[in-house]
Amino acid sequence: MPRRRHGDAGQAFPIYITVVGGLLFLAFAYLAVGQAAANRNGAQTAADAAALAAAQDGRERMVDLWVENVLDPAEWRDIFAGDLIGLEESCWRAEELAADNDAGVLSCGADGTLGVTVEVQTDKTVGESIVPGTENDRSRATATAVIEPRCTFELPVGEAGDDELPPLNCEGGEEWSLDPEDLEVLPDPEDLFDVHLAD
Repeated sequence: MPRRRHGDAGQAFPIYITVVGGLLFLAFAYLAVGQAAANRNGAQTAADAAALAAAQDGRERMVDLWVENVLDPAEWRDIFAGDLIGLEESCWRAEELAADNDAGVLSCGADGTLGVTVEVQTDKTVGESIVPGTENDRSRATATAVIEPRCTFELPVGEAGDDELPPLNCEGGEEWSLDPEDLEVLPDPEDLFDVHLAD
């Protein structure tokens, strides 16, 4: 009888080793999947930040142009439509934000008139894992940010005098009545335009 119990234990040992080995393999496989997912998430974060930064820079330039032409309402419509700027000129901000998030910009350009699309690639690789060929892989991600005017206005019919500027009717019921004789207080960029990631 004692010899039989010893034989059973000997047979169970290889099964135990196999089970433990399988569990270890699964653990390393899950770790590899987690590494890849973290790398992809990092790429998407960098792409989102880069696209938003470029769009925000574009918004700043649109507002600067509006301030320069605030006494000429005839120019407002083209400014608010984004027709007078090129969002490609704001891609330098995308490159800065991508670098801050350990990524590099692969491409950056206007997406329509008031949108900018950025594609990035992570600087860091997925790293070594049990999955062959992943040690040099870098994740890529794309994001698009858009600028949306928050205010509307009605241009005067006929010739407008220097003492007339159309009021800005903005989201939330806010109205800006502009006095040509007192332009020290003007709307902030976020009052005039919203910047957000495209759906």
